[in-house]
Amino acid sequence: MLKSVLGGLALVALASSFSTARAQDAARGAALAAERNCGACHGERGVSAMQDIPSLAGQQREFIALQLVLFREGLRDVPPMLAAAEGLTDEQVEDLGAYFASLPHSPPEDRARRNVGAYNNGAALANRLRCGVCHLPTLVGQNQVPHIAGQREDFLASTLRAYRDDQRRGSDTQMNGVVQGLSNAQIAAIAHYVSQR
Repeated sequence: MLKSVLGGLALVALASSFSTARAQDAARGAALAAERNCGACHGERGVSAMQDIPSLAGQQREFIALQLVLFREGLRDVPPMLAAAEGLTDEQVEDLGAYFASLPHSPPEDRARRNVGAYNNGAALANRLRCGVCHLPTLVGQNQVPHIAGQREDFLASTLRAYRDDQRRGSDTQMNGVVQGLSNAQIAAIAHYVSQR
């Protein structure tokens, strides 16, 4: 409960600080991403080649900024990202968001071939769960809702399992409720479908 309250306060602080900060700058963000070696895990152009590490290219600017604030404030517990976000200013958070949003979205090179049965099952489940309401029908996200189309399949599956098992919370608990009760097979089908979009 305390983490949810703190997360809400972080969002309010984030919104108010960004309104007064200099406009975000993708070039400054590119320099900072190189300095912080973001490409070592997330790929040199934001397309991850590492298992369970998300691609950031073409991600929503606001989503990247929000996640960095949650990491910086210790509200999301991913040890490598806690260290990576430590000491970032609000301006730097905005610049990194602008940089990754400016990169062309591309699926990972090691993306699995489409399995028609899993894809169709995943599409039916995603429709039933109404994923397109928040992530938009094309699953490209909006504002603080992430771009999930073409994301790494392994990352999507592990993230959905973490939400289901209450091991991860976003800025609200909506995703936890959406995936509650899904089997591992259903999660795998959704992850396959979304990754193939």
